[in-house]
Amino acid sequence: MKVVENLIDLRCELNAVRAQGKTIAFVPTMGNLHEGHLKLIKRARESADVVVSSIFINPTQFGENEDIGAYPKTLEADKKHLIADGCGLLYLPNNEIMYPEPDLTRVEVSNITTLHCGSSRPGHFVGVATVVLKLFNQVQPNTAVFGLKDFQQFTVIKTMVENLFLPIEIIGVDTGRAEDGLAHSSRNNYLTAEEREVAPTLYATLQQAAEDCKSQTKSHALITREAKEALHAAGLTPDYFNISNQHDLEPATEHDTKLVILAAAYLGKARLIDNIAFEVLG
Repeated sequence: MKVVENLIDLRCELNAVRAQGKTIAFVPTMGNLHEGHLKLIKRARESADVVVSSIFINPTQFGENEDIGAYPKTLEADKKHLIADGCGLLYLPNNEIMYPEPDLTRVEVSNITTLHCGSSRPGHFVGVATVVLKLFNQVQPNTAVFGLKDFQQFTVIKTMVENLFLPIEIIGVDTGRAEDGLAHSSRNNYLTAEEREVAPTLYATLQQAAEDCKSQTKSHALITREAKEALHAAGLTPDYFNISNQHDLEPATEHDTKLVILAAAYLGKARLIDNIAFEVLG
């Protein structure tokens, strides 16, 4: 695996790849890689000839009360994982490359960023959309692979690509999970041993809520209330628990059939997010 740290070297390497008629798949990350990330690398290998990944802890997607300095940095371990799973090139830009002065431009995808994590973390998705578009312009991949654990983020990126006519196929990969259902996440590192035993309750609650939606015997308001009560009873503090339609992530109505339940909850120092997408049959 080749490692490059500046834009000139990145473009030189990728121009050589394109000159050979090869396709490029891209997996952007913030490092501290786990099995979920590596699942994305494996899927990227299936979609293109060469896999490019990046590690950049993006400052513009962290809020005022979020400590970017505490984000885990595990570069050497990350490199070993990427090599083992077939990544061909790793891009390691710094803040000066990603946000050259004067830093005056931001990218905003409206509407679908106002609820859920967008409500809890103002400005977060502006930071996400901005850095992803910058990385897309630098790498210029044929395909890009993202996990569906953050369903809202995936929807934001897919919408941005469609609205701006970017010639990139966006591929979503189902959430990687531990045997007990807990979604793989860098945030899991913040959990104590006792909290780790409790954490799978979030996905179990999502599963129960989805079954309740499918049965159509309870209102969405009642399902939501019972879900939040279940999380509280287990020791989690819900941030949000929203039953939405998959298209624009607005609150689902009784007429919507393709639904996604998006949830976030605090457990100790960790803020866990998860979702479950499903279809309600008439």
